[in-house]
Amino acid sequence: MAQLSDDCFRPGADLMPLLDALTLLEQRLDAVVGTEIVPLKMARGRILNEDLVADMDVPPHDNSAVDGYGFRWGDLAPEGDTRFQVIGRAAAGHPVETSPDWSLPVGAAVRVFTGAPVPPACDTVVMQEDASELGDGAVMIPAGLKIGANRRSAGEDIQKGDRILNRGLRLKPQHLGIAASVGRSQLTVYTALRVAIFSTGDEVKEPGTPLPLGGIYDANRIMVAAFCEALGAHVNDLGILPDKSDQIRSALEEATESHDLIITSGGVSVGDEDHVKAAVEELGQLHFWRLAIKPGRPIALGQVRGVPFAGLPGNPVAAMVTFLRIVRPVVLALSGATELTPKSYQVASSFAYTKKRPRRELIRVHIVAGDNNVPTAHRFKDQGAGILTSITSSDGLVELSEDHSEVKVGDMVEFIPFCEVDA
Repeated sequence: MAQLSDDCFRPGADLMPLLDALTLLEQRLDAVVGTEIVPLKMARGRILNEDLVADMDVPPHDNSAVDGYGFRWGDLAPEGDTRFQVIGRAAAGHPVETSPDWSLPVGAAVRVFTGAPVPPACDTVVMQEDASELGDGAVMIPAGLKIGANRRSAGEDIQKGDRILNRGLRLKPQHLGIAASVGRSQLTVYTALRVAIFSTGDEVKEPGTPLPLGGIYDANRIMVAAFCEALGAHVNDLGILPDKSDQIRSALEEATESHDLIITSGGVSVGDEDHVKAAVEELGQLHFWRLAIKPGRPIALGQVRGVPFAGLPGNPVAAMVTFLRIVRPVVLALSGATELTPKSYQVASSFAYTKKRPRRELIRVHIVAGDNNVPTAHRFKDQGAGILTSITSSDGLVELSEDHSEVKVGDMVEFIPFCEVDA
């Protein structure tokens, strides 16, 4: 299967570096969804399935950037004020023709407003507050303006034939704005990825129900579903599966009939009650990616009857971190997106830290302005894989590479803001 091939995985091998795993994912994952045309106002968050090429200039005509007067710069005296006769008026949407060929007599000016088309001969515009109106329909314009001041040319932003949006782009509000600026009212996008989400475990209970002794409320399913929906996927929340192999097998098998991706949390380790592992192996293939990361080992990827499968850890922070760094790219790639890697930024560390080699660690931090307003990362006090408050009290993750063994106060470190990965 093109989406997840066996040579991506190395069961039983040495721990795989995270970036190696992500590179393999990017190389091997293909879109599994179809195509549809949607109105522009419904395209936010969708994945573009066309290269958008402008069939017009933006702006479509030469126009004024300010309220003022358009004139020929060559008519301006080198020193002092120059008197211009105002022979026309142009407002946005209401161009004025100074003559049949839009010529401009020597010493003439046109009253213009922001966005108004200007005659080609009006190569410069003076702001109205810098000009002095005279009582006889004339205006005095001071010397010193640069040629072309306050004048915007047709095609200054976009020229006809420019490719302005690329196939595979996740559409944000500004992308919709640029599509609208060239007259597009609808776009061709990939259909939404259909994602089935389960939690597993007899101890896991639905929020809002009584909590028995030994029970925990299910946070993972809610988080993962929200992340997937923010990525434009259509999510089916299929609830909590008990630790019963026949029910897990039946639920997974049924989910393959109408979904493009199945995500579970818990039940994919090697314990006696980890029935998801056995069910996936019986219905398809399960590959343990023994990744050199903390938190989050193990993470499981595979296929259930040809449908891609991702098994997240049960601890909520580990589930969130592995989703953001590993499963998020899977969701995006299967959805047709081409930009899978979140942006990261250099910040200063306020903490000293020693880590094991060779593994990559993701540390929850919040950011404050340090010396000289340099963004500085402060490590949350408790980095346990089950401490959800470490997420809600943090701004993102400091990612320390496999080769990184020690961080000193003031060192520059790589920071991934949650705002780069939560939508």
